[in-house]
Amino acid sequence: MSRIYRHFPLRPSTRAFLAEGRRIRGYSLGDWLHGYVYARWPYLYVGIGTGEHPWAPFVKTIINWLGRLASPSPHVEKDGRAIGFADTYHGKVVTLESATKLVTVDRAIELRDLEHVVPYALARDIVMKDPDHIVVLECPCRASRAKPCLPLDVCLIVGEPFASFVVEHHARRARWITPDEAVEILRAEHERGHVHHAFFKDAMLGRFYAICNCCACCCGAMQAHQNGVPMLASSGYVSRVEAALCAGCGDCAAACQFGAITLTDGTSAVNADLCMGCGVCVDRCRQGAMSLVRDEGRGVPLELDELIAECRLRTAD
Repeated sequence: MSRIYRHFPLRPSTRAFLAEGRRIRGYSLGDWLHGYVYARWPYLYVGIGTGEHPWAPFVKTIINWLGRLASPSPHVEKDGRAIGFADTYHGKVVTLESATKLVTVDRAIELRDLEHVVPYALARDIVMKDPDHIVVLECPCRASRAKPCLPLDVCLIVGEPFASFVVEHHARRARWITPDEAVEILRAEHERGHVHHAFFKDAMLGRFYAICNCCACCCGAMQAHQNGVPMLASSGYVSRVEAALCAGCGDCAAACQFGAITLTDGTSAVNADLCMGCGVCVDRCRQGAMSLVRDEGRGVPLELDELIAECRLRTAD
């Protein structure tokens, strides 16, 4: 990849992104180019992915044609299972508390191979360099919609080299913010009933790079998940109803972005198979009848403090 430096004039953030990719074993020039296209033209990328962009049918036809010509993906698990799209690009549902911790980190962090937390074959590391470097970007999913939810500037790009790349290439759609401002954005989105997702992508150096605040009407990942592409991993929690406290008002059902809550005989009922444990319903319930409980069958929560402590114990051993 070093030849790129000599033949093309690159912006400082692009050089930093390229240099970081060179340090990662197995991260190819093709991976870097994919990441560059994704981060450089996210509105086109996401617009085509959601089908909202007018070029979407044409580009998808070309991609399908190229896919038939190409060899099978080199990404194959040890057991021989082929890697699906969701393994390369996915989000982990996180509660407001967990999301807040991700934007208030005060030191570099390197947590590798978190399959027990991020249950995908690829892109499951949390490597945060300069974690206080945070940029808020206009959401590509919302921006691609004819009548988007507002505000648009709700996507948080966390750490380097991602934050500098995004703000340098999208100066009119992105701006630097402080960790405190990031927390305020998270709180405001939570109050709007939107879900926090920590996003990971193979082409984005195979690790966590952003927190998106998502609604089912705009978010491409949520819609893909509902259509059978498992792009989202549960928080590790599930909502529980205290029937004796439930007033049957339906506020929780109206707020649920995953359609997991219904009213049955005047009492809220949670479909655990659909619930992703975001916690939006808990704060919407005026009766205090909703709570989040750990569900071992839904995976391990992305609790940063616990993951760091776990890493230290492994290192000490």
